[in-house]
Amino acid sequence: MVFSFLLALVAMVVIGCVGPELAATPTNTATRTPAPTRTTTAMSTAVPYLPGVQIWQPPLNASWQWQLNDLPVDQSFDVDMYDIDLFDNDAAVVEALHAQSRKVICYMNAGGLEDWRPDAGEFPKEVVGANLDDWEGEKWLDIRRIDVLGPIMEARMDLCKAKGFDGIEPDNVDGFLNNTGFPLTYEDQRRYNTWLANMAHERGLSIGLKNDMDQIPDLLPYFDWALNEQCFEYDECESLLPFIKAGKPVFNVEYELDPSEFCEQANVLNFNSMKKNWNLDAWREPCS
Repeated sequence: MVFSFLLALVAMVVIGCVGPELAATPTNTATRTPAPTRTTTAMSTAVPYLPGVQIWQPPLNASWQWQLNDLPVDQSFDVDMYDIDLFDNDAAVVEALHAQSRKVICYMNAGGLEDWRPDAGEFPKEVVGANLDDWEGEKWLDIRRIDVLGPIMEARMDLCKAKGFDGIEPDNVDGFLNNTGFPLTYEDQRRYNTWLANMAHERGLSIGLKNDMDQIPDLLPYFDWALNEQCFEYDECESLLPFIKAGKPVFNVEYELDPSEFCEQANVLNFNSMKKNWNLDAWREPCS
């Protein structure tokens, strides 16, 4: 009888230890998930990723502006979040936007070399690959070499934090799907993108997954939101629904479609969508 009681006690301890861990394991979300009704959410939520570190988590529905060119930044838009260039804007711009209760994201190229950037000379030739199609002065990077790229990217994140930004938009993080000049694999990209997310969170910065929809099932737990270009034009928005299901926002831009062709569906899906010009100047036509 004592032996039976001990066995039962051991079983209870094992179940208590294993159960929560299994419950926290991410599960893949099937395509064609029914879209939730568009809702409103409080603007700012802090999410702990590391002990003592609070990361800003954008709400599911947030208005936003994305301006990388035609500077200075037009600060007149009544939106929740601005996404602007890391190098082309100083701390005063971030501070001014904060004074208007805006969150501010820094754009930085994490997968490509831009030859006009102040740190362009720090990239060794062996990690610089093929040209990015249609983008003059940009070349792909060998993201397998975190030993080389790591210090450069961390310095950029440090600058982002020093200027007072709330988060990071890392660009060109889907090189494994492109002709980069390097034999990049799915695993190479997953490892690099996970590293980027961890480094951002160590600095208390929110981070979004830019495009790279093929890896959402693996990367969703590490990223706080998604930024997508043209999913409606290419009929691939369903790939982003795991973010919505997880309560993480999707910021979407369309360049070629008229808002009448995507806004109704975007609102049903709870996407934060708008039409922008290709050069990402101040002009915007958001979905209401």
